[in-house]
Amino acid sequence: MKILGNEIKTGMIIEHKNDLWSVLKTQHVKPGKGGAFNQLELKSVKKGTKLNERFRSSDTVEKVILEDKKFSFLYDDENSCHFMDQTNFEQIQIGKSLLGDKSKLLKENMEVNVQFYDDQALSIDLPSSVELKIESTDAAIKGQTASSSYKPAILENGIKIMVPPFIDADDKIILDTRTLEYVKKVK
Repeated sequence: MKILGNEIKTGMIIEHKNDLWSVLKTQHVKPGKGGAFNQLELKSVKKGTKLNERFRSSDTVEKVILEDKKFSFLYDDENSCHFMDQTNFEQIQIGKSLLGDKSKLLKENMEVNVQFYDDQALSIDLPSSVELKIESTDAAIKGQTASSSYKPAILENGIKIMVPPFIDADDKIILDTRTLEYVKKVK
């Protein structure tokens, strides 16, 4: 499906230069002289290379139509994450290099949407939030103002985030999977 250069959004998969590219960042730029354009940061789905590209609003690009299927996360090993189709119990594996940090957020039996293109798994959509345990965190410093009171913490999966001062080690929190930000403490 053809779309205009100014319709490209973060998260889309596009076909460009005979390869499939995942759109990591978009920035609409309107310079003083000349026409507006969309500045994109792209990552090759197959090779993992990155590319910065400009598309004018009149340029057209092929948006890849992906097929979504529901899968349950089973387990991970050194290089791959293993999933099971919930309808026919067929198992697939997706390389951790393709998933990036998303692989660290997976928990056993978690439901995810896997996007396929020509029967090849390209990416996964996680639930919007996940419950995780704080492995360690710094002590809160007395007298800090509320605006700067977030402190660093390390989650059970090794991801580093910022949390409010009342969060301690072994607390359970809800984490936003899209932004990797603290949402709330679990009682």
